[in-house]
Amino acid sequence: MNVLKEKFKEQSTALKAEVRAMLKEHGDTVVGEVKLSQVFGGARGIKTMVYETSELDAQDGIRFRGYSIPELKELLPTGDGKEPLPEGLFWLMLVGEIPTEEEVRWLTGQWISRSHVPEHTFTVLDALPIDTHPMIQFNLAITSMATDSCFSKRYSEGMSKGEYWDATFEDAMNLIARLPRVAAYIYRRSYHNGDHIAPDLTLDWAANFAHMLGFKDETFTDLMRLYMTIHADHEGGNASAHTAFLINSTLADPYLSFAGAMGSLAGPLHGLANQEVIKFILKMVDALGTRNPSEEQIAEYVKSTLAAGKVIPGYGHAVLRQPDPRFTAQKVFAEEHLQDDEIVQVVWKLFKVVPPILDSLGKVKNPWPNVDSHSGALLIHYGLDQYSFYTVLFGVSRALGVVAALCWSRALGGPLERPKSVTTKWAKEFVAKKKA
Repeated sequence: MNVLKEKFKEQSTALKAEVRAMLKEHGDTVVGEVKLSQVFGGARGIKTMVYETSELDAQDGIRFRGYSIPELKELLPTGDGKEPLPEGLFWLMLVGEIPTEEEVRWLTGQWISRSHVPEHTFTVLDALPIDTHPMIQFNLAITSMATDSCFSKRYSEGMSKGEYWDATFEDAMNLIARLPRVAAYIYRRSYHNGDHIAPDLTLDWAANFAHMLGFKDETFTDLMRLYMTIHADHEGGNASAHTAFLINSTLADPYLSFAGAMGSLAGPLHGLANQEVIKFILKMVDALGTRNPSEEQIAEYVKSTLAAGKVIPGYGHAVLRQPDPRFTAQKVFAEEHLQDDEIVQVVWKLFKVVPPILDSLGKVKNPWPNVDSHSGALLIHYGLDQYSFYTVLFGVSRALGVVAALCWSRALGGPLERPKSVTTKWAKEFVAKKKA
């Protein structure tokens, strides 16, 4: 018996009925007004979707089913390590309950049993030039696995709408189970001459990922557990989650939907930012001639960067107006395990220096660090210094929240997304009428 699937079926069926009743009675209730600046500004802040697995508050940061990151670190099972297991977070996002150790072990076993990657996926990867960016490889590998989609197969066989969530759940579980193997294969192929490491099926999901990457340090394994947990979701409006949500609204299968999400994540204004941050830090210490620069040296470099019309990567966020709790979680980890690391020290000095400088400009809504500002320094400490791979790590984690949300979308009968667009001419005429 699949206990997680049964819990999800029970909860989603009840919520679907509740939503239908609410819309029948209150469907014409006005939620808010859209400003012209939002129409032209990337639909920023417009409430247009329902996304169950997490929500983002400008002051408090991300909450997964109501739980903050510090609370999750206290409540989620940790298995053999100190950091929360990503399996526990997936369970929470899917059914809104903190799982027991036994339930997490069950889910680990499920993912182990589903982790076989089709041979043709490796064939696709091996056909690519060795210097192909890891995110391109990752995207193609995900797309290639769509040949195994339960949703596509059952849809072609005529399954009813009431079964959409079930097929989506099966694809979601299989996809998550396979991603560490795929990502590790790309890493070893790209940076270690194709010297691949077989999975260790006795390990939990993140620990096995660390093993297949080739890292033996137990604290690195714990870092992977933490990394996979805190990067898993960031409500539905971020580019990668919304892309998957949009594609899946067409009833495209979860593989194709997630591949589209990874196309969004690969952009420098989204997931690729973690790569840009560490490049900026290494360029700065190289320009300053020291890996132990003073706060004054860093301040001058930051000011000169801004004066040249460039941004400070890793600072600012579309929603947050406080330091990102995901940054804080990584800082706490670093304080416990690697506080003497030179690049980590630079990250902390930037944390002291950058916000006051950005704040003094009077134009920056959020001068605080986001999640990307710390992750690269932690990875480099352990020897994972191939920063073009960092966004793949982000992608493996982001699958947890994205595909859990897809299960909910199909369970609640989410519609095809079709927002209304306007032309600039329409906008001009609209403003003219308002003036008149």
